[in-house]
This record gives sequence, structure tokens and C-alpha cells, in this order.
Amino acid sequence: MKRLLSAFFFGAALTVAQAAPGDSTGPAFENMDALLVEKGLITRLGEQLQKAQNSVTERASRLVYNAMGFIGVPYRFGGNSAETGFDCSGFVRAVFAESLGKMLPRRAAQQAAATQVIDRSELRPGDLVFFNTLRRTFSHVGIYIGDNKFIHSPRAGASIRIENMDVRYWNTRFDGARRVALLEHPQQTAAAALTY
Repeated sequence: MKRLLSAFFFGAALTVAQAAPGDSTGPAFENMDALLVEKGLITRLGEQLQKAQNSVTERASRLVYNAMGFIGVPYRFGGNSAETGFDCSGFVRAVFAESLGKMLPRRAAQQAAATQVIDRSELRPGDLVFFNTLRRTFSHVGIYIGDNKFIHSPRAGASIRIENMDVRYWNTRFDGARRVALLEHPQQTAAAALTY
């Protein structure tokens, strides 16, 4: 079996090596595609990516659903429980711990530093959104739920609620978006692995 696998990968490597440098569309790559299809590897890879995609979607849905369960819990500076109240980063940390078993750092700026930078146009439910509300970057954090909306614990005297990011206040204070590794989509992970 080892010899068969070695011969397969050696043959595939020879086929790729015959391509001109920088040519990813030439005959050698067409032969590689045909070989991968013939061996059923493309189909199996597609099936694995679909399973991973479904798993990511399920985790994000569970996260958003659990976050919604905290609507109405009061803000409390330094708070980190539903019984006593949450501040913004305490809320985010609790939702990720309860929903996915993922412990994020305690403060909003630390959460920004510990997660993957994404563009606002790439936001998906479960991603983190950061705002400058105290005249310093990453001073506030919430969880994106889709449709330009996020859920967060806003300030003293208020409670956890959903807000629209298009509202002028939030739009002008938007600091950036981040993705937690458990919510990375399989295509992103595969692309990152191929990047040197």
C-alpha cells in the first residue's frame, strides 16, 4: 500500500513539475485535475469541505442563539455572569465559553489581538465587531449576528441588546472585525495552509 501511495504522489509530482513556472492552467495541471477526478479525490475533498462547512455553520448558529438568550441581562462593569450582569467583553467571553468551550481573553483589546483580522465585507454570524467608544481602539466589542446587526452589552444603565451597525454612532466608531479560529470556514483554512 505504501508503495502504491508513493508511486501515486511521485507521478503527480512529475506531472506538476512538467508545468512551466507560474503556469497553473497548462496541460500538466489539466492532467492533474483529471487524475484527481479519476481517483475520486475531488469528490471526497468536496464532501469533507461540505461537512466542515456544515459544522462551522452549526457552531455559529449555536453561538448566536445562545447570545440571544442573554438579551435583557443588565450591564455591569467588570461583570462576567448572567446573575450579576456583563460588561461587553465579559459577555462575549461567556457566550464563546458556553457555546463552543472557547476561552477568549478577558478584555476587548485582548480579544481583538487574539483573533483573526477580517474585512467588514467578510463578516459572518459569530464574528466579533469592535468599536472605539472610549477614545481608544478596541474599547468595545460585540458579536455579529448578520444583516449588519450585532448583539452586545452596551453601557451602565442599559442591558444586552441588538443594534444596527449602520446607525451613525456605531458606523463612525467601527474599529474592525475579527474571526475566532473555531468559526473559520474550511476554504479559508485550506487557502491559509497554501500561503507561505
